Amino acid sequence: MNPNINSRPAVPKQRFWQNLGGGSLSISVILHLFLLAGGVVWVFQVIPEAKKDDVDFTTRSGGGPSSSERRDTQQRAQMIQPNLSRVSARDVANGLTLPEPEQVVQMASLGGIGANSLTKGPGGAGSGSDFGKNGWQGGSMTPGGGTGPLFRMIPPDMGKRCSKSDRLARLKDNGGTPACEEAVVKGLRWLKANQNPDGSWATANQSAMTGLALLAYFGHCETPLSEEFGESCMRGIVYLVGVGMQNKGPLVSNVASQSGPYEHGIATYALGEAATFCKELKLEIPNLMEVTEKAGQFIIDNQHGNGGWSYAYTIQGGHTDSSVVGWQLQALKACHHTKINYQGIDVAVRQGLDYLAALQGENGSFGYSGPGGDNLTGVGVLCHQMWGKGKSKEARNGVKYLKENLKLDWNTVDSDLYSHYYASQAMMQAGGSNWKSYNDLFRDQLLDNQNPDGSWKAPKFAGHGQAPANDVYRNTLCILMLEVYYRFLNSSGGAGERPGI
Repeated sequence: MNPNINSRPAVPKQRFWQNLGGGSLSISVILHLFLLAGGVVWVFQVIPEAKKDDVDFTTRSGGGPSSSERRDTQQRAQMIQPNLSRVSARDVANGLTLPEPEQVVQMASLGGIGANSLTKGPGGAGSGSDFGKNGWQGGSMTPGGGTGPLFRMIPPDMGKRCSKSDRLARLKDNGGTPACEEAVVKGLRWLKANQNPDGSWATANQSAMTGLALLAYFGHCETPLSEEFGESCMRGIVYLVGVGMQNKGPLVSNVASQSGPYEHGIATYALGEAATFCKELKLEIPNLMEVTEKAGQFIIDNQHGNGGWSYAYTIQGGHTDSSVVGWQLQALKACHHTKINYQGIDVAVRQGLDYLAALQGENGSFGYSGPGGDNLTGVGVLCHQMWGKGKSKEARNGVKYLKENLKLDWNTVDSDLYSHYYASQAMMQAGGSNWKSYNDLFRDQLLDNQNPDGSWKAPKFAGHGQAPANDVYRNTLCILMLEVYYRFLNSSGGAGERPGI
């Protein structure tokens, strides 16, 4: 008998997973795992990115713009950058292009130096230096390091001034008052209102005066992206770049004139700061870096054989003095911040400082063209401080002389603003009691002699190019002096004291 006859087919035994509806459940589990993985990625990556926008972007020394200031700057950069690719300046000899904001008129022809040519230096524009603890020592630079995309590589002393809250705090800590900041803003507004249509300032020595005006803007961290002063700042930069392009390097039409080295030095100093700011802001101004490189290298290549710099930039013979040298060393410092590779800059700076040291008298004062006996001590002190020599005997003896001998009275001949501009920076760097005594001397003199329109009254002293008619020169000096509270970090040089920082 066949055992399979009348038997039923075997029914496959179902697995436990199938009894639970395994197919649908598998799909559901896979889907939930995918969603969970996505959530983990979102938690660890997206949320931290959002938090970063709330962080203050500061330098390692505590300054820099706040997050809200940074966002405003980025927005203005996005607005201004497209215009730079659409426009070009006219009347440029070599045909290269420049940015020209839509409201800027045709650049005026660049004539010679006017009748009011300045002798013994048209004025002081500041140090252009990095006095921060992370700054230059012996001619080498450690760049300031912020944590945000803006101002990250700007030297810490320059980055400090770009935070309004930090700027006001330093103003207070260093003995300033709210009136000091108000005076600076009023002065900047006067500059903006008195700018020439071609972007320059003044009717004579335009390169120097434009450089001083730009330095006053930069001292308050006003750049081409600034809401109130941005267009004016851009026009000034465009003007100087145009001069450099037309002259293939020199930032003055007649570099062989007596005022030529002053003009070129001041204008180069301004473009050095402009290049540093614009590079960090990712704002490309055509030919700015090229002109800045040529202008700085021109200074190095035309240093006098005695270590100084002379009228007409002659290498032998001619006339050299501390006033001319001061501007070249300031300009080179600003150029060095750009990270452009300048050939021979270290040697040039060392020789320049040696030249100044030879002009110091036994009483600590720095002379004009011989040892001691002149009112340019601040030039010698400041140049030593900005190049890492703030604790040298030359700087210390100079500070001592300034503290014991310097006077400032607007209504007497003791009102040489050129000397005091250098002295204000030198004494700030010396710090402590040196700065306190100087602050008591100069602050209220400047505040009490500002006109309602933001300009300053002409002081009694009219030397060093300070004739009453030279209003742009006088006003830029005063602005820069009042920016000394926050324009640069104190280096604790000289006496080793710090003014409440």
